[in-house]
Amino acid sequence: MNQTLLEPQVQSQPQTAETIVAPDVPERPPAPVHPRFVKPQRVAFVQSSWHRDVVEECRIAFLAEIEARHITRAQLDLFEVPGSFEIPLHAQLLAKTRRYTAIVAAGLVVDGGIYRHEFVADTVIKALMDVQLRTEVPVFSAVLTPQQFHDSAVHHEFFRKHFVIKGIEVAEACANTLHSLERLRGQVAAGIVG
Repeated sequence: MNQTLLEPQVQSQPQTAETIVAPDVPERPPAPVHPRFVKPQRVAFVQSSWHRDVVEECRIAFLAEIEARHITRAQLDLFEVPGSFEIPLHAQLLAKTRRYTAIVAAGLVVDGGIYRHEFVADTVIKALMDVQLRTEVPVFSAVLTPQQFHDSAVHHEFFRKHFVIKGIEVAEACANTLHSLERLRGQVAAGIVG
């Protein structure tokens, strides 16, 4: 016995606005909601002018991300120094004013041979840590020391993009640390920690 399988007939209906179904589009995740600060914050951003076209990407990304975290452009002061080696002294003088709740440093240390630029980078990072510990004003570093940097369009473009990422990361670290310090200082004042 031969049996033929027949597909069921589907009658087509004219499509109207009510019958058209949009394809499934994944929903965009909601924008993150960042906590607000209890007290006003003021941040200094100290940037080296050496390879400005690369380092400024950090500042631009930092400004956008920190504003999303409730620190407005009016609460930020920007400073530019010749190179990364000059950043720690500026950070220390700014911290001593007690005007700033945080200081962010951005720079690119290259050239001069592997030992010289690693020495400069290590010196800058250590000095920034010393400023932070002496003044109790948090200091954040986006001072980068690439192993390989050639003054070429490809390397400039790569590090410009890399500094965008670093700008976002340093803004996140800055805001999170300021929130943490705000909570801790409140606990100390309340006698909870002490």
